[in-house]
Amino acid sequence: MKASDALARFLIAHRVHTCFELVGGMITHMLDSLAESGQFNIISMHHEQSAAFAAEGVARYSKGKTVAVAMGTSGPGATNMVTGIGDCWFDSVPCLFITGQVNTRELKGERVIRQQGFQELDIVEVVKSLTKYAARVESAEALLPELHKALSAALSGRQGPVLLDIPNDVQRTELPDALVEKWLAMPLDIAPASQVSAGDLEQITALCKSAKRPLICVGGGARWSDAMDDWLAQADRFGIPCVATLMGHERVVARGNYFNMIGSYGNREANWAVQNCDLLIVLGARLDVRQTGSDVEDFARHARVIQVDIDPAQLNNRVHADLSVCATVESFFQTFPLRDDVFPSLDNGWLTELERLREMAGANEYADWKISPSELFKKLNRILAKRPVDYVCDVGNHQMWAAQSLRLSPEQAVHYSGGMGAMGFAFPAALGIAVESRGKVVVITGDGSLQINIQELDTLKRMDLDVTIIVLNNVVLGMVKNFQDMYFDGRNQSTQKGYSSPDFTDIARAYGIAAQRISSAADMDRVLPLIADHKGPLLIEVMMEGATECRPRLAFGSKLDEQYPKLAD
Repeated sequence: MKASDALARFLIAHRVHTCFELVGGMITHMLDSLAESGQFNIISMHHEQSAAFAAEGVARYSKGKTVAVAMGTSGPGATNMVTGIGDCWFDSVPCLFITGQVNTRELKGERVIRQQGFQELDIVEVVKSLTKYAARVESAEALLPELHKALSAALSGRQGPVLLDIPNDVQRTELPDALVEKWLAMPLDIAPASQVSAGDLEQITALCKSAKRPLICVGGGARWSDAMDDWLAQADRFGIPCVATLMGHERVVARGNYFNMIGSYGNREANWAVQNCDLLIVLGARLDVRQTGSDVEDFARHARVIQVDIDPAQLNNRVHADLSVCATVESFFQTFPLRDDVFPSLDNGWLTELERLREMAGANEYADWKISPSELFKKLNRILAKRPVDYVCDVGNHQMWAAQSLRLSPEQAVHYSGGMGAMGFAFPAALGIAVESRGKVVVITGDGSLQINIQELDTLKRMDLDVTIIVLNNVVLGMVKNFQDMYFDGRNQSTQKGYSSPDFTDIARAYGIAAQRISSAADMDRVLPLIADHKGPLLIEVMMEGATECRPRLAFGSKLDEQYPKLAD
């Protein structure tokens, strides 16, 4: 059996059925084998970065249970995927990246030369710091063992991306059928993750018993837990408030006791809750500077902190917890059920105080703008309530506007590029999510972000997916422009001066995609309701020229509950 055929059979045996790629000479054997299997959904993209983000989208939709392949040819095909690989690495998303490579006899090996074969590049060395496992397959006999090792690593523990670099001659070499069958029958070696211990539970219980103002903080490490929603529903029932980080916010349903997102661009009520609780239970959040602000010593200033995380290196990293538990958040939810006696000292006025602040902070902070982003997202919440929807956000002010104001119903999720913060992520990731879900996907993007992978409008039209793109066009790179306004006296090199954006409505129509433009609040009321019943591709361009602020925000050095602009008493 040809090695590339064996690769296809191995992936199918392990329920990997989707491949995003941009064809090149060094991957043609593998693509042919995937196609000839008759069991692969092969989606041709227009850039390998888009292929990487789209494959990531499949895993994000399935909560890390389904792995897709992103494939690129040698040299530029491989390097074009690096940003997507990094995005998977920082946000703990399992994904299999496969690159073609020149024939083994054309590799430079130990020679002190830059390159031997055309488009030869050592992609394994390039991505080692961004993958759980990366290797070049040195022989056909090593192909299936390496695939087995890579997929096992991607799905074990703290999940993440893996990469295999496969030379062209290895792909076309014949393998004994018996060897192939042996590896097809071998289960993946997925390492068991750490569990919450009895001793941990004892200490957690003791800390909860004395807490008067407890607060749960949901991080990215909790967002894919199957038990999370039921556990948070119990917390809501017993009057225990909850906040989330940007990544945790991806899957938290908006219940009465959910007080939204913490951090530099967080909701006022969430940051105030962190700073005034007396017990903070942090579930799967690494507590980076975007979450805590720069004054780490003042973070959760009155609280004892319990931190639960699968990665021991993340515990006691920036914030030193009173109790650090190295375990999956899923095991915490399973072994620490909430009952009415878990918090016997609960102050009944705690929730009332938080509710009062949430109501006060819910005012429209953009009333002086022609189009208010918070009002736009509130309208989206109402229009799409109780419908299955996946929102996918790009990076910039529009991401923070969405995170502050989106409220999820059951069967809804939102997806962010967190640690990497990659502009250009949302649209191709949405294509991957739509391929996997076959449901409605709504992209929230900006004029700068959409231009990075705008070529995939052709892919969207070709596939006729139910994807709505809302592009908030302020004709400027707003988040950085706001930074320049604060620290460079408004000198706006490359954000406004030297920057431009096109007419996205016209571009969408040129690709054969339905498009609408919003230029006023009245237009919002007319256009946004179209999203609910529209099937297929749709682009909505929202004209917000000059809108460069996110309110509230945290200036560097300020304490977490001292956001700008200050609310009137």
